[in-house]
Amino acid sequence: IEDGRVYLTDRINRPEELERVLCFDAMSGEEIWSYSYECEYSGVGYPAGPRSSVIIDGDLAYSLGTMGHLFCFNKKTGEVVWRRDLNEEYKIRMPIWGIAAAPLIVEENIILNIGGSNNACIVALNKNTGKEIWRNLEDDASYAAPIIIKQAGKPVVLVWTGQNVAGLSPEDGKLYWKEEFVQKQMIINISTPVVFNNYIFVSSFFDGSMVIKLSNTTLTAEKIWFRGGKNERNTDALHCCISTPVILDGYVYGVDSYGELRCLDLLTGDRIWEDLTAVKRARWANIHFVQNKDLFYMFNENGELIIARLSKEGFDEISRAKLIEPTKEQLNRGGEGVTWAHPGFAYKHVFIRSDTELVCADLSE
Repeated sequence: IEDGRVYLTDRINRPEELERVLCFDAMSGEEIWSYSYECEYSGVGYPAGPRSSVIIDGDLAYSLGTMGHLFCFNKKTGEVVWRRDLNEEYKIRMPIWGIAAAPLIVEENIILNIGGSNNACIVALNKNTGKEIWRNLEDDASYAAPIIIKQAGKPVVLVWTGQNVAGLSPEDGKLYWKEEFVQKQMIINISTPVVFNNYIFVSSFFDGSMVIKLSNTTLTAEKIWFRGGKNERNTDALHCCISTPVILDGYVYGVDSYGELRCLDLLTGDRIWEDLTAVKRARWANIHFVQNKDLFYMFNENGELIIARLSKEGFDEISRAKLIEPTKEQLNRGGEGVTWAHPGFAYKHVFIRSDTELVCADLSE
């Protein structure tokens, strides 16, 4: 959401398979422009897609599709500035749910987690032309978006690939450090790494969580702890699926494998408390967290927006409102659907979408 406009992507499969990029007026919902392109999903599960958020930078908008179609648009008109077929060009080892990690803009580069062949897991392109600037890592792609952090006074691109958590130079892709995170059953790291002070927290559905400590003086890092339960039902610390946890005052708040809202001590992984009321218990149950001063806006997969306080003392729910009906294209769970897309917040409004509708709700009162 930017400059009074809402950008999103979707997919239609009849009469032909298309991915679409759409732009709407934020306050009226009127469509401003749309762009569609042929896109057959091959070897990709859960064909609701695309997964990645549209990224806005200056006058440009970037979209990354499930099969690796990357577009740069004029954000006002929808005119295509440049495009790349990353799957064709980089021979992507396609993840089971396709390409999902949102691009990262750093200075003149757009940085992508795509799992390409020939040392092209992470690729940086010129944001204005699409020309390759650098590539690095032989890892498989994950679904976790790269982010930019500061370490020892320098910018570092933090990536969580299929095999490692790593820090790279945004300018030339040089590897500063990496810590292994082997996922034994399958690559399912979706949530974005969370940074608090000089600690990095990552969490995966089957394998649990890890905390890495960054050096303040050198471009190095070390693992502090790694904790995981026997399986997805018998979990330890936190086994996140889709949602990214939040960290406040040294405590981690996140949703475990079957919807258990948990608080952990960041430095040890010890569980402080667990709550079972924020979302219905189910495999992969999801909540998206957004902090607003001392409150958290929590949008769950049942279409409910919860406003709450989170502290080491517990989950303090202030209000809850159902804003949208879940839909079944992403997941038909016993006749009920889900709302897995992350909400957007702007202009004292919340914008949420399902597979059939986009909803804007007023949060000003």
